[in-house]
Amino acid sequence: MRKTHQIYVSLQNEGVQVWRPIQAMRLHENIYRILDQPYDRETESWEFGPGDDVVCQMIESSDGPILAATRKNDR
Repeated sequence: MRKTHQIYVSLQNEGVQVWRPIQAMRLHENIYRILDQPYDRETESWEFGPGDDVVCQMIESSDGPILAATRKNDR
């Protein structure tokens, strides 16, 4: 079984940049698959959702450096 990692996805339609910590599985280097987890689509809109493969990179947030999903993996 692969280890899970905490990554962050951007919340949409918030007016300011907001990052949600979520669980993901590392597939390769900087590519992660977002795992199934509680996600209330009535109250939040994630930029990427469960099942998406995303490319992550370290970015600077208001709380310090985070591993953020920056785009979908096109492969």
